[in-house]
Amino acid sequence: MRHSGIAFVFAVLLAAASASRAQQPAPTVASVLDREISNIEKQVLEVAEAMPEEKFNFSPENLSIPGSDFKGVRTFAGQLKHIAASNYYIWSPITGEKLRDDLNDGKGPDAMKGKAEIIAFLKESFALGHRAAASLTPENMLQTPANSKSTRLRLATFGVEHAFDHYGQMVEYLRMNGIVPPASRAKSD
Repeated sequence: MRHSGIAFVFAVLLAAASASRAQQPAPTVASVLDREISNIEKQVLEVAEAMPEEKFNFSPENLSIPGSDFKGVRTFAGQLKHIAASNYYIWSPITGEKLRDDLNDGKGPDAMKGKAEIIAFLKESFALGHRAAASLTPENMLQTPANSKSTRLRLATFGVEHAFDHYGQMVEYLRMNGIVPPASRAKSD
């Protein structure tokens, strides 16, 4: 996992440098990271929208597959709430914004059950990610914010990596329910 994080940071910096050769305004680390946040935000929200609300409590444990070990894994809703709660934990140190009181140690609010409110929670958490990316400058990106052991740049990239990890799990949840993930659907011409 550490090597993929280093590779991701390198890719972000390389993309920023490569894009500066184009005739567009030179990208910044902030703009490149914001684009990455937009990318994972779009994919996670599309997957969330694709799962019917009546399947939000699905987890592979429900399938009772002989020989499998899915006992205690997160439900689909639990995955979404975990991404959102983690986004707050990861990106709040960058912005200095106070954490929500209902993050429940990364599980998200217990009372939050409905699809619409979970998606709203996700959107709010990604909005924080965009604010975090926008705050990055060459001067501060390698600084370690208060109450963190990582640099601002590492926190920003880790938020994207973490969400992609759970996105992959949710794609499998969709497929286990006979739903083709939006990113895998044929594009109409």
